[in-house]
Amino acid sequence: MKIDSHQHFWNYNAERDNWIDESMSVIKKDFFPEDLYPILKKNNIHGCVAIQANQSEEETHFLLDLAKQYSFIKGVVGWIDLCDKNVEKRIAYFNKNKLLKGFRHIIQTEKEDFLLQKEFKNGMRQLGDFKLTYDLLILPNQLNAAIKLVSLFPDQIFILDHLAKPKISRPLESHWVNHIKILATHSNVMCKISGMVTETEKFNWNQTDFIPFLDTITNAFGVDRLLFGSDWPVCLLAASYEEVIEINNEYFKNFSEEERDKIFGENAQRIYNLD
Repeated sequence: MKIDSHQHFWNYNAERDNWIDESMSVIKKDFFPEDLYPILKKNNIHGCVAIQANQSEEETHFLLDLAKQYSFIKGVVGWIDLCDKNVEKRIAYFNKNKLLKGFRHIIQTEKEDFLLQKEFKNGMRQLGDFKLTYDLLILPNQLNAAIKLVSLFPDQIFILDHLAKPKISRPLESHWVNHIKILATHSNVMCKISGMVTETEKFNWNQTDFIPFLDTITNAFGVDRLLFGSDWPVCLLAASYEEVIEINNEYFKNFSEEERDKIFGENAQRIYNLD
C-alpha cells in the first residue's frame, strides 16, 4: 500500500491563515479531501496522513472529522498545547479517537530553544504514556535543540518533517549535514522526504538540486526510517503532485522494490500505526 505521509486540508480563512501571503495565491483557497482523492487515485496512492496546519484543538477536531468521513485518510497528526498544565487530560481526550496518530507544533516559528523549555519537556513526557508520534517541524538552527530533546525521550517516536528545511538551491551546509547525521544516530527519529520543492529559491528547481540532500538523509537514516510525503497543497507553490512524486521516483529508481515499498508506504503504516 502506498501512503502519502504528509498533506494538509484547510477551509481558508484570511485572518487565521495569514502565513499564506500574496505570493502564495495558488494555495489561497479551500483544500478538502474531494480535491485530493482524484490526485491520489491517479498516482496510485492508496491513503494519506493529514497533518495539522493551524495551532488549535479546533484544527485537530476538523481533521479527525474529515478522517471519519473519508476512509483514504488513514491517520491524523493534530495539535495540542504541550506546554499546558492540563496536557495529560487533553492527550487522553484525543487519544480516544484511534484515527489520531500523533501531534505537531509549528516549531519553526518559535525560539531556537523552544523544544527544551521545561513546560514542553513535561508535555513530551506525558505524551510518552500514550504511544503517539511527534512530528518535528523545525529549521536548521533548531536541529541542536532537537538532538537534545530526542536523546531525553528515547522511547518517543519523532518524525522530522521536510528534512528540517535546508536551503535546496544552495550548496550543502556543513551545519545541516552534521546535525542530520547526529540526529539520525537516535533510532527513535524518522525523516519525511517532504517539503523540498518549496525550499528552492523562487520555487525554481532541477531534479539534480535534490540529490545531495537526498543522499544525506538516505545515508543517515536508511530506508527503514524514511517516509514519502507530498506536502500537498503547499507543494503546489513550486511543483505539481506528479512532479513531487517524479523527483522521488527518479532518485530511488535504482533501489530494490522492497526498499521503495518501505519508503512509499510500509514505513508510514508501521510508524504511524495505520490500519
